[in-house]
Parts: sequence; structure tokens; C-alpha cells
Amino acid sequence: MLEELRIRGIGVIDDAVLPLGPGLTAVTGETGAGKTMVVTGLLLLFGGRADSARVRTGAEQASVDGRLEISDPVVAARVRDAGGDMDDDTGLVLRRVVSAAGRSRAYVGGAPAPVAVLGELAERLLTVHGQSDQLRLTRRSEQIAALDRFGDIDAAPYAEAYTRWRGASGRLAERTARAGELRREADLLSHGLAEIEAADPQPAEDAELTALATRLAHADALRLAAHAGHDTLVGDTDDLGGDVADVASLLAAAHRALGQQAGADPELDELTRRLDELAALVTELGADLGAYTDRLDADPARLAEIEARRAVLGGLVRKYGDGRGDVESVLAWAGQARDRLGDLDVSDEAIALLTEERDAAAAGAARLARELTSARASAAAKLADAVTTELAGLAMADAALYIEVRPRPTGGSAHPLPAAGGGAGGEVGAGPDGCDDVEFLLQPHPQSPALPLGRGASGGELSRVMLALEVCLAGSDPVPTMVFDEVDAGVGGRAAVEVGRRLAQLARNRQVIVVTHLPQVAAYADRQIVVDKPSDTAHNSVTASDVRIVTDDDRIAELARMLAGSDTAAARKHATELLATAADHRGAPARARKPRKGSKTAR
Repeated sequence: MLEELRIRGIGVIDDAVLPLGPGLTAVTGETGAGKTMVVTGLLLLFGGRADSARVRTGAEQASVDGRLEISDPVVAARVRDAGGDMDDDTGLVLRRVVSAAGRSRAYVGGAPAPVAVLGELAERLLTVHGQSDQLRLTRRSEQIAALDRFGDIDAAPYAEAYTRWRGASGRLAERTARAGELRREADLLSHGLAEIEAADPQPAEDAELTALATRLAHADALRLAAHAGHDTLVGDTDDLGGDVADVASLLAAAHRALGQQAGADPELDELTRRLDELAALVTELGADLGAYTDRLDADPARLAEIEARRAVLGGLVRKYGDGRGDVESVLAWAGQARDRLGDLDVSDEAIALLTEERDAAAAGAARLARELTSARASAAAKLADAVTTELAGLAMADAALYIEVRPRPTGGSAHPLPAAGGGAGGEVGAGPDGCDDVEFLLQPHPQSPALPLGRGASGGELSRVMLALEVCLAGSDPVPTMVFDEVDAGVGGRAAVEVGRRLAQLARNRQVIVVTHLPQVAAYADRQIVVDKPSDTAHNSVTASDVRIVTDDDRIAELARMLAGSDTAAARKHATELLATAADHRGAPARARKPRKGSKTAR
């Protein structure tokens, strides 16, 4: 619930604070005084589009601050996710700033936040109804949404089934329509896979073959180098009479010299031990060089075999590699090709499986569509009777609302769904919201035909139909604050009294704010806020408006102005009587009429 709203620099409002509260609050004032700026401020505060044209002339920026008391844990959690803080767990401060240059900033719980967060909070905190909502009420999609809301109908399971069906249908259609193209692609992939599988490349095989080919190409030089190293370390076993000392012989001579002083000095003994380790390493290294020499094989045939294998692998890399130039890229392509081949199966068996998947998904969507239609037909009858009853209390005693639930024809964006019932050939047009065309029809008088709202209803009648709907839907709407912006346009007399009475009824268990020009509506408010221009406005270069709460005698004077255009004794008497009548009526049940025996629903 909104507790306070502060508006600065918006339109004709320089700086105004609106103390709000539970129940019904009426915002009144002369035409042009700036009543709608209150709604503009609310829309900005809850994420509406920032328009620099709304910034007051001469001001650098416009701002709206709101203090709310909330009990919704989802809202509190979203505020904390956005980095904001709650006051005493239930208090929340929101702020929106728009500069004259058009830049916009938002703050949630004291922390900067994206404007979209304000919009998310608005979905659970506030609904605004204006005269444009009357036009939206004529749209079929809005009528379906209102009917589902009244009947507490969850269309989500059907929407999920619809998505599955359309996905399966799309896959089947693509597979059959592109069968030739897909077969050609599958042939190319199969050829590539066959070539790779025939070569059977192994991970890192190309690197290993490169190293082996290099060794074989230099086998003679490598053998000579290893043999020389071996002879230098441990001597030439084929030349026992050679006079060139090798490293092993020299180390043995050193060991004999040091061994003569063994035990005389521990330090020299340690050095002798290290000499022995070195001699062992030389002997081991010499043996390894000898073994290496023996393993070297300058076999031209083996080298030719390796080069041929490298040529095969190189050809695969050039065809199927991804630019890295190694066997791993070829193996990766093969894995992707196998996966793609699984998706490209255009065999009769694959088509049959896709057809079965589509038909199963269609059957599931059709079953849920029938359930949705049945629930809507039942809710339509109840909602039509409830709204008709409310219209009787809104000075439309002879009017009746009918709600038709018809099968949606196929064509356009409506896809033919088999076995959904009711349509020609057992098919009906299906969309994400179901297979139904829902239409609200208004019959103003028993002698007149029932016509769609967009064709047969005047602005005043639309206002009353929308208000009647809101009264009927109030129990299913969890939003704690509702704002009505001059939805009573075109309404007067006894109907205006009943509009005020219905708004007061809505405000029994929620906060309702109404911008109105009707004294009959304002009289039903728990508090009345007046937006007017100060008397010295003519001397100022920029028009400004004041915002104030009126009570007692001031409220009677304001109602008298609204009734007669001036504060006269007769107008004051009428205003006093109007307030007394509203006080007597407030909280009393609205006048009802006997429900009809049936409503226009069709299937």
C-alpha cells in the first residue's frame, strides 16, 4: 500500500506531497489543474516510460518518491536482490528521477537499480486503469485474460503442450520438406566418416610419426654420434689395445688414488663416495648409449611406410581439420558428423517416429485445449451474470453482458489442431492461449442486439462495464493498490453515484485511488485530495498547482464547486447531502438484480 507520494517538477506540479492511506482516495480539481500529473507520477515511479517533455518548465529534473508498506515476501526478496533495504521489514522507499535531457534513474530501497526492477515490482503492487484501458477491453486477448482471471484458469499447462506440439510439427515439416537436401548432406557426411574410419587415425598419431620419421632420416648420423659418446665414456670394446683413455678408466684411476687414504679423513672419504657415484652414472650412461645405437635402424622401407601414413593423415587434416592442422581436429569433426547424421535421418522409420511424436503432442495439446474450453465456458456464464448484475447497479438496469466462447477458426496465426473438437473436419485453430475466441457482447436494451464492446458501447458504457468487471474480478486480483484515471468519463446522475459506491466497495480490502471530476464519486472517498492552481498564478511566468487534502468545511466547499461551479449556499447544501448519503451507503452491499437463467456461450 502507498503511504505517501512526493512529486517534484512534473508538469504544473512544482513540489507536492500526497499523504495516502487505505480505502478510497479521490483526486479532484478543475480541468487543467494537473490531476493527471498524479497518475503520471505514479506511472513513472513504477517503471513507466521517461518523457523529458513532462519535466516542469525551468526545472533541471523531475522526481517522484514513494513510501510503501508491503506484506508481500516476493516483493521484499526482489528488493534485496536489487541491493535495496527494507525499513523494519515492511517499509519500502522507491524513487525515480528524470532529467530535462531525458536521462532516467531509479532507486529501490535506497540503492540504484535498473528501471525494469520498478516495473517488476509494479506487477505485484499496483494496477492503473485509464480511459485507454476501456479500449483495451475491446481486444479479444484482454477479454480472454479477464475471463481466465475470473475463473482462476491456469492456461500454462496447455501453453507448454502447445509449444511441444508446434516444435514436433516443425521438426517433421523440416525433415519432409528438405528430404533431398538433407539426404545429400547425409551422403557427404557419411563419405567423410567412411574415409576417416578407414584411415583410423589415433590421437596424437601425427606428432608421433613426425618424430619417428625425423629419427629414421638421420639414423646414420645419430648412430655415429651415439657410438662416439659411448667410446668416450666407457671405451671401444672392439679396440682393446687402444691407447686413448676413456672416462671410466680415468675415474677408476682416481678411485685407486683416493682409496689409498681411505679412513684417514672423513671429508676425503665423502669425496671418494661421490666419485664412485659419478663412475656408476658414467657406466650406466655408456650402456644406454650402446643400447640406443643397437636400436637405430636406417631402414628405407620403414621410412617410406611412415611417410605414406603421414600423407594419409595430412590429407584428412586438409579436408576435415578446423585450421589447427592436427589429427585431433579431424576426430572432432567426425564426432560432430556422427551427431549431425543422427539428426539428418530421413528414412521411413525416422519420419514415422517424428510423425508419432507430433501426433502424441497434438493429442496432449487437444486434451488440454478441451479442458481449457470447458473451464472458460463455465466461467463465462458466471462472469456474464455477475457483470450484468453490477451493471444494473450502475444505472444500466436493462443492459446485459454476454460472453461467447467459440471455436477459433484456422488460418493466419491459428494452427489447425486435430481432434480439439467443434471445428470443421475435427480441427480448430490453436494459438498459445488456447483454441477459443472469447468475445464480450453488450446488449444495452432488450430490444437492441448484443454487439461486441468495440462496436456497440459508448464511452460511458465502456467505463461502467470496466468498473463492473473490476468489481467482479477484485477477489482474484492480489494487487493491493488500484488507480483509476477518470474512468467515469461520460457518466453522470445516478450512475455516477453507483460508480462511487462500487469504488468504495473495491476499497474495502485494498487501496483505491481515483482521479475524478464527479462529485458523486468523490463523496464516497475516505479522503479527498484537491489539485488546483493558486490564485496568484496569473502573475507567475510558469503555471503551478497546489496539492492539498480537504476535510470538513473545505471538503464541502470543494464538492460544492464540483456540483455548481461555485461555492453557493445551495451547492453547499447539496454537497452536505451528498456526503451524508455516501456515508450511509458506504459499506452497504451494492444493489443487485436477479441473475439471468443463462448466458451466451457457444462451443
